[in-house]
Amino acid sequence: MKRIITISLCGLLCLLFINRASAQNITVKGTVTDSKTGETLVGVSIAVKSTQTGTQTGPDGKFTLSAAPTAELSISYIGYATQTIAVAGKTDIDVKLVAQTNELQQVVVVGYGTQRKLDVTGSVVQIKGEEISKQSSVNPISSLQGKVAGVQITNSGSPGASPEVRIRGLGTVYGNANPLYVVDGVWYDDISFLNPNDVESLSVLKDASSEAIYGIRAANGVILITTKKGSKNTKATVNYDGIVGNQVITNEFKLANGQQYATIINELDVLGGAAQGRYADPNSFGTTDWNHQIYRNALITNHNLTVNGGNDKSTYNVAFGYLKQDGIVSTNTFDRYTLRIKNDFELSQYLKVGYTLTGNLNQSRDIDGSIFHQTYAAVPIVPVRYADGTYGDPNDFNVTSSAMFNPQVTLDFFNQRSKTYRANGNVYADLKFAKHFTFHTSLGGDYGQGAVTNYSPLYTATFSQRSTKSTLTLTNNQTRNWIFENTLTYQNTFNKDHSLTVLLGQGAQSYRFNQTIESAENVPDNGNGYYLSQGNNYKLKDVEYGQYPLYSTVSSYFGRVNYSFKSRYLLNATLRADGSSKFSPSERWGYFPAVGAGWVISEEEFMKNQSFFNTLKLRGSWGKNGNMGVPAALSTLVVTQNDGLIYVGPGGYTSPGANITTIVPDQIYWEKSSGTDIGIEASMLKNRLYAEVGYYDKRTDRAIFDAPILSSIGLSSSSGSSIISNQATFQNKGFEFLVTWKDKIGKDFGYTLSGNLGINQNKVLSVAGNNYIDQAVNTVGSANINTHTVLGQPIGQFYGLKVVGIFQTPEEVAAYKKGDNQIMPNAKAGDFKYQDVNNDGVIDDKDRVVLGNPNPKFTYGFNTAFTYKNFDLAIDVQGVAGVDIYNANVALRFGTENYSQDFFNNRWHGAGTSNTYPSANIAGGQNNRSNSFYVESGSYVRVRNMQLGYTIPTAITSKLNINRLRVFVNAQNALNFFSYKGFSPEVGGGATRAGVDANVYPLYATYNFGVNVGF
Repeated sequence: MKRIITISLCGLLCLLFINRASAQNITVKGTVTDSKTGETLVGVSIAVKSTQTGTQTGPDGKFTLSAAPTAELSISYIGYATQTIAVAGKTDIDVKLVAQTNELQQVVVVGYGTQRKLDVTGSVVQIKGEEISKQSSVNPISSLQGKVAGVQITNSGSPGASPEVRIRGLGTVYGNANPLYVVDGVWYDDISFLNPNDVESLSVLKDASSEAIYGIRAANGVILITTKKGSKNTKATVNYDGIVGNQVITNEFKLANGQQYATIINELDVLGGAAQGRYADPNSFGTTDWNHQIYRNALITNHNLTVNGGNDKSTYNVAFGYLKQDGIVSTNTFDRYTLRIKNDFELSQYLKVGYTLTGNLNQSRDIDGSIFHQTYAAVPIVPVRYADGTYGDPNDFNVTSSAMFNPQVTLDFFNQRSKTYRANGNVYADLKFAKHFTFHTSLGGDYGQGAVTNYSPLYTATFSQRSTKSTLTLTNNQTRNWIFENTLTYQNTFNKDHSLTVLLGQGAQSYRFNQTIESAENVPDNGNGYYLSQGNNYKLKDVEYGQYPLYSTVSSYFGRVNYSFKSRYLLNATLRADGSSKFSPSERWGYFPAVGAGWVISEEEFMKNQSFFNTLKLRGSWGKNGNMGVPAALSTLVVTQNDGLIYVGPGGYTSPGANITTIVPDQIYWEKSSGTDIGIEASMLKNRLYAEVGYYDKRTDRAIFDAPILSSIGLSSSSGSSIISNQATFQNKGFEFLVTWKDKIGKDFGYTLSGNLGINQNKVLSVAGNNYIDQAVNTVGSANINTHTVLGQPIGQFYGLKVVGIFQTPEEVAAYKKGDNQIMPNAKAGDFKYQDVNNDGVIDDKDRVVLGNPNPKFTYGFNTAFTYKNFDLAIDVQGVAGVDIYNANVALRFGTENYSQDFFNNRWHGAGTSNTYPSANIAGGQNNRSNSFYVESGSYVRVRNMQLGYTIPTAITSKLNINRLRVFVNAQNALNFFSYKGFSPEVGGGATRAGVDANVYPLYATYNFGVNVGF
């Protein structure tokens, strides 16, 4: 009995103690935000330490829980450092979480959402906007060069031009090879309208698993761009960023001077059978340096003004930008105006709406595309102008018709101006309901209007450069695209170990393009404009078909499941279905599945006692994607009418005739891409070292390729002897490496060192009937093939004869035999000596071999950042290797065009003078045939960007009511190392035309000074 009473008393005391402790608890409320942006964070876990009590922040970032006044709260959220805060009797606690420095803890943008990098099962790389803004690139994509493994970016020197982008190699011949760009949820083919200063982050999706959620447009990779938005609970801040600088050609390519030109042309005459050269005294000629006459050091200036702020219910960001970029060709100019407005509103704790609106105006004064060949080939003994002010006339200097041009005349009388207006953006709404569901709806669009005005006046400048009538041509382009998407997301965590996110979506898109070309002759120049109505012979052409039909629509359904167990085992599954009106009903729909898995090894029990790895993850994925950007109109059979076709009717009546002169495939459908990706990601040594290694195998199935047909069936010559159809398979496979080291020395010095390497092999795996594609790209003669795409080889590889030396004497020509047969009987001393590859005693097309590969095997970058007190320094190095260039400039000649100084110095001009360079007759005989002499290494390494900045101390700026003032100097492409004998080895081009240097706009280095000011 006594024992029972004792137990009862103890139980009563315990109950009283518990009730008393419960009575002492207080209600704690608060808001959790990002320490940098002020954005409220949803789903943050708040736990009372040493208890089972906990909660999560709601849609507004707020939380409420009960805790003892002496308790401690543990606040944790993916991508952020966990904080422990003492309650200390406070009932209101606001928390600002700091983003993790661990690369794998960073939150990255993925398709239709965000994820912690640790939870991503595919290959995704995110670059922050601050890294992009530290370069003087006018296009944000150009700033990625050398920063992402496996991404090849080829820039153009043309002002305002968009770069070519290849993610994990080239996977198409006739389709669109560039990636899909998604800016704030809207799909684009080109983002030249976007100001780099407006970019918050940029994510590159490289593997099929991460790309598959975009289905029909994801075969060549996806680049997601998020623009900057306002900050919550922040008073209005004004930021100005501006630069002014100078653009300089990176490599001063030298041409033969007047004396050298006259000397080598005399040699050419003698080689052609003349008794002596046409110029009696080469030393009597002066020199016109056409490079310095046509090219210049060009001004670039860029100004950006941003207003940013918000309260607890809304945010705003308004940005205005102005870019003025002069081209290095003296008359070339480009101006861009951008305006972006972004607002977000929290109408309640469940409903959020917002919009982004971007306006863009581009205007340029254009140049004749032939100016680069003319500058290369222009005769240096011809002056720009004579003493009386008239133009120097090549006809006065006894040159051939192919050299009858004065480049200055071409510049002065080419009058073309382009103007493009573009408005785009989107509106959205997010509705949160039933605790775990979010419905997102978004409507976006792209409205573009472009006009090109070309006026050729009535003029006489030189013997051959004249026009007997004036011509006005107006080209108008209209783009009207829209995209409407709806997604429903379910997100929940079960028993702390199981995390599930389910996304279901539906979308619709519309693409509309129209082009009209109007022209008239004998239009007068009134000094204040040109008017078609004042001319005659008016013509109107309405262009309805090109790579895309005039109008097409897309309907889509998609879904994705992300599952995580104990943040240790990860699973991602995606399925998208797309239907496009571009294709026939039987081939209209495509289905694109993907699956990815991950294992966070560092979360295993056997890894708990080690200290080397902070995080270690193994991931793998597989998926399928599509390339809708194929020329669908190729299935349209066109009836041709021309003067060569005559209809003869009854009684001898005649009229212009028409006929079918081409053959087309029954149908063309989109190409499909499938890919496998395996990777290891690791953060080590207290998160100072991050490494990533990946392997991929990406294949393009049903790729469009040429199919041969008989030419005897009556086709036009323009259609050749082939049609294209879906009949090939291409492969890109390779490895990617990334290593980053971040650390600090003392409290003042911090640094980051990062290197990346991509290795890629491109190959044609299969073709129906072993067909091939040959191209004559900027060679002399339409049958002079220099690119060859064939089974087992890379796309667009260089092809031709192999040079094994230079014939030194006629006797050496005669001695080059197979048995009694001379192999090159028509060759002369100074000509190329070609290898008889098949040993049949004849040099012909059967002796052509692979000469080089325009697809780089290696792409790499090395990026650094240093900070010391108020100084900061960033240096980026970038390069490619295992790539070749076809220097078509050397052989693209038809008479007395000029030569390079390199050719003059190394040419054959007598027995024993050279066994590598031919004589002056490089365009004669068989010398101009595609051969190994014209193929050079395109490998290069350059210091892509260097920027040194200094932030003025706050003790000074605060007196001026300035929040931040930073000044900097920047140099882009300042140091370039390569062996290529041209302006630059960075040469782009279409799939089977890539890497051929002719009429390529030269690249430049940019040196500028800039300021960043915040008020």
